[in-house]
Amino acid sequence: MATEAVVSPVRIGRLSIGALGILALALGTLQSVVEPALPLLQRELGVSPAEGALVGNTLLITGAVVAPVAGKLGDRYGGKRVLVRLMAVVSAGGLLACLAPNLPVLLLGQVLQGVMVGALPLSFILVRKHLPPGESQLAIGVVMALFTGGGMVGTLFAGPIAEGLSWHWMFALPTFAITATTLVLTRLMPHDPPIPSDERIDWPGMVLLSGTLLTFMLGLVKMTGAGLPPLAVGAIAVAVAALATGWVVVERRAASPMVDLGMLAKPAMWHSCVLTLVITAGFGMVAFLLPQLFAVSADGYGFAADTTDIGLFLLPGAIAGAVSDSMGGIAARRFGLRTVLIVGALVTAGTMVALVSLHTAEWQLVLAKVLAAIGAGLGTTALLTRTATAVGTRDTGIATGLLVVTRVIGVAVGSQVAGAILDAGADSMTGRPAESAFVTGFAVAGLVAALSLLVVRFTKKGTQA
Repeated sequence: MATEAVVSPVRIGRLSIGALGILALALGTLQSVVEPALPLLQRELGVSPAEGALVGNTLLITGAVVAPVAGKLGDRYGGKRVLVRLMAVVSAGGLLACLAPNLPVLLLGQVLQGVMVGALPLSFILVRKHLPPGESQLAIGVVMALFTGGGMVGTLFAGPIAEGLSWHWMFALPTFAITATTLVLTRLMPHDPPIPSDERIDWPGMVLLSGTLLTFMLGLVKMTGAGLPPLAVGAIAVAVAALATGWVVVERRAASPMVDLGMLAKPAMWHSCVLTLVITAGFGMVAFLLPQLFAVSADGYGFAADTTDIGLFLLPGAIAGAVSDSMGGIAARRFGLRTVLIVGALVTAGTMVALVSLHTAEWQLVLAKVLAAIGAGLGTTALLTRTATAVGTRDTGIATGLLVVTRVIGVAVGSQVAGAILDAGADSMTGRPAESAFVTGFAVAGLVAALSLLVVRFTKKGTQA
C-alpha cells in the first residue's frame, strides 16, 4: 500500500482527498445548524431555554468523548474502516434528528451525530498514509478549512432551509450528503493496513468518562431549569462523583489508559485546563444569549429575527472565530501567552460590560459576538499550542485531547447557565425572558471573563511564553 501511494500519489490523493474534503464540509454544516435555529427549535418542541441548550451540548459532549479514542481506533483497525463505521453512526443520528417528534428523540440523534468529531483525526491518518509529507500537510489544511467552511454554511443556510421547508430538513440535507460521500469514499479510498499493537483500547475508561459527562450535563439541566429538591440534587452529585471516581480508578490501573492522569499534575497542563474552562464558559454564555435576544419579539426589547436573520447576524462571529483560531498560536509566539490571555480576557469582559447597557441595535450584538469570538479563539488556541509544545512528542495527543474535552465542557456549562438565567427571568404567562434576565446574563459573562484575569494572575508561572 505504501508503494502504491508513492507510485501514484496524485491519482489516489486528489480523488480521495476531494471526497474527504466534501465529507468535512457536510459534517461542519450538520454540526452548526443548531445554533441559529435554537430559538425556532425551542418553540417547535415546546422546551425551555435551558432544555434547548442541551440540544447543541449533547453533540459536543459525545464529540469530546470520541475525539481522544478515534485516532487509536484508526491506528488499530485501519483509518478507512473506522471512518466508514463512524459515518454510518452519524448518518443514523442525522436521520433520527430529522424525523424527531420531540426533544428526547432529537437528543438521541445528537448523541449519535457527535461521533463526527472522530472524522478529523481519521482523515488525517488516511492523508498521512497515502500522500507524501509535503502534500499531506496541504491536504490536512484543505480538510480543516472545509470543515470550518461547513460551519459557516450551516450557520448561513439553516434559516432558509428551516423556514422554507422545515427544521427537519436542516438535519436531513447534510445527512444525505454525508451518506453519499461516505459511499464514494468506500470505493475511492485505498484500504490502510492496521498497525499491530499489544495495547488494548480503554473501553471501560471511555464508557465511564462518557457517563460522567452526560450525567453531569443532564443534572445541570435539571438543576438550572425548573429546579430540583435538595435530595435529588444530592443524588445527582453522588452519581457524578461515583462515576468520576470509577473513571479515575480505571485509568490508574489501565495498561493503556484513555487519558494519562499523570499529565494533569503538570503545571502547564492543569493551568491550561483551568484557563480554558473559564474562557470557554464565558464564551458559551455569550454564544447562547445572543441568538435568544435576536429572536425575542420586537414589541418589547428584542428584534423578532427569524432563523435566517439570526444566521446572518451570527456569520461575522463565525468568521472571526475561525480566523482567531488560526492566529492564536502565532499571537502567543509573537507577544507571549500571558499577553494574549490578558488581552483576550479584557476584550471579552469589556464587551460584556458594554452589552449590559448597549443591546438595543443589531450591530451592537453582531460586534459583541465578533469580539467575544476573537477573545476566546485567541486565548484557547494559544493555550492549546503552548500545551502541545510543552509536553513530549508522544504525549501531544493526550494533552491536546484533554484540552478539547475541557473546552467542550466549558462551552456546555456556560450555555446551560445562560439558559437557566433566562428561565429564571421568564414571564410566567408568556414564558418570554425579561430584558433584565439578558442583562444579568451579560453581567455574569463579564464576571466570568474577569475571573480568567485572576486565574492568569495566580498561575503566572504556568502562563509564561
